[in-house]
Amino acid sequence: MTSRERILTAFRLGTPDRVPVSPFIQPGWLEKAGAWAEPVLEKTDVLLDVGVGGGDPVLGRAAEVESRAEGNDSIAIFHTPKGDLTRRSRRTEKTSAQVEFPLKTPADAEKFFSIPYDPPEPDISNFLEWKQRVGERGLVLAGCGDGVCVPAGWFSPEAFSLCWADAPEVMIELTRVGHERLLRFVEKATAMGVDAWRIVGGEYVTVQLGPSAFEPLLTRFDTELVAAIHRGGGIAYYHNHGPVMRYLDDLAALGIDALDPVEVPPCGDVDLRLAKERLRGKVCPVGPLDDMMVLSQVSEEEACRLARACLDAAGPDGYVLGGTASGLFTEGMARNFIAMAEMVERS
Repeated sequence: MTSRERILTAFRLGTPDRVPVSPFIQPGWLEKAGAWAEPVLEKTDVLLDVGVGGGDPVLGRAAEVESRAEGNDSIAIFHTPKGDLTRRSRRTEKTSAQVEFPLKTPADAEKFFSIPYDPPEPDISNFLEWKQRVGERGLVLAGCGDGVCVPAGWFSPEAFSLCWADAPEVMIELTRVGHERLLRFVEKATAMGVDAWRIVGGEYVTVQLGPSAFEPLLTRFDTELVAAIHRGGGIAYYHNHGPVMRYLDDLAALGIDALDPVEVPPCGDVDLRLAKERLRGKVCPVGPLDDMMVLSQVSEEEACRLARACLDAAGPDGYVLGGTASGLFTEGMARNFIAMAEMVERS
């Protein structure tokens, strides 16, 4: 089997010739990886996350946005018929972060709703270029946020949680609007040739809000998004950090094909053997190796030992050995993923 065939067989809950060993990487890493790029592509089963161009499917093309810089701050002011909304991001020598969010209170949502909306047309040329470059050596995925990413991204984490407590109807409406706009965009891009999607956003609910928010903010909308991807012949691969054992049945009920990163303690609560038993025949788990804190630092021998424990727990069918899908990647991780892939190939 090729790597692409191997991954798709696992995602479809079959038994490939061997378990895929799949580092999750971004195009930027491949561009900068130098001598490591080709060995990773040739020897592992890469999952590559590539964006779809064309513009922001939620904000659209008609929004009036003023951008300016103040020292180390980048400021975006959204001029709306009901008043301005301000986003401020700050960069230091080591990092950057959003320090002011456009929505401060639930009442600000009316300003968001008043922004004129003109839907963008998807541009999948970058996706197709990377799909051609990777070829059969891995699976190229188009990353997208789900509807709940709208309130989660426009409110601060604190205000997001308080909005769910104080004005759940506002949270649901923001999610609905975001979902409907994203759905049209995804349907168009799928019809144009995007055949695999990686959906992010679920963890905003499972980690920050809890079980009561799952049905109204995820089930209600993400089930429809997944169904649309499947109607177009695509793969729906779902990303959800943090503790997920209590949500496994709900996540599977979304109809998704694969779930990452099924994190084990201390970052998550997954018992891989138990999770696989509950997901068998429903969803392919991807993970749960801690690539940032562990695989970037341990020896090849230790990485292979950790991998063997995962393989013994998950079995050969409907499983992909991967990391935490952090989007960051180092030479140490490349070395260890290659070693693990070679181990699995030999066994």
